[in-house]
Amino acid sequence: MNQHFAHMLVASLALVAAAPQPRMSGSSIPHPGPNVEILVDGAPVRRYLHQGRWYIEAIKGREYAIRLRNPHAVRVGVALSVDGLNTIDARETTATGARKWVIGPHETITISGWQTSKTQARRFEFTTEERSYGQALGKTTNLGVISAVFFKERVAEMTIDMSHDHARNSPAPAPQSLGSARERDAAGVSPAAEAKKSDNEYAATGMGRATGHVVTQVLLDLEDAPAQTTSIRYEFRPQLVRLGILLRATEIDPLRRRERARGFEPGFSPEPPRHR
Repeated sequence: MNQHFAHMLVASLALVAAAPQPRMSGSSIPHPGPNVEILVDGAPVRRYLHQGRWYIEAIKGREYAIRLRNPHAVRVGVALSVDGLNTIDARETTATGARKWVIGPHETITISGWQTSKTQARRFEFTTEERSYGQALGKTTNLGVISAVFFKERVAEMTIDMSHDHARNSPAPAPQSLGSARERDAAGVSPAAEAKKSDNEYAATGMGRATGHVVTQVLLDLEDAPAQTTSIRYEFRPQLVRLGILLRATEIDPLRRRERARGFEPGFSPEPPRHR
């Protein structure tokens, strides 16, 4: 029987490092439930189902966080990637081999940025492909997607302290400059010029401001097959319109028009026109 042991980080709970990669059997169906939510200003962003995929609208320059909920009665390790990069160490790996966030039974954690050390993270921020963290690292294959893969812990639990560092557990490298929205404002880029370019810009995630985020490491024995996989695509509004997910501002949704109907209006029946 394959054993999937993983070094995991606990963000007030835990983190996970690469481990032997047993072959995963079967496939996992994307799950739209509340176990993965994208938060802006602390509130979940609306999701749209389109041709079998989930989408959200990205707003340039806004920070966001990812809320993960464990629906199971055992701990789970969650491989969480943004733009194809592991949120713990920025590596491109399989979900099985990725370092993972650990969540206790029926608990919830919020990941607000790229983990850059045992005590600090850099906030997720919606930006353009050119100014993204992936572009800075030269890893642009999977820009525009957030993925979370849940692995349940085996019932026979084995946990040991992994407080010492390993070379493979290096934190996500910080690029020299990612050109955040705040930097563009300081440079005097006008909102009109930004709006003119938006139709041809595509969303990605940058590395925003630093924030405190203390983590520790543990060792878990995880099941080989994932219990759940969720992927969420994000795009700026013009691209969601082009995909047919959102309406153009000038279009009127007939169903919304009908929903505004109230039936009775004040007044009386008009007299029919008289024939001469």
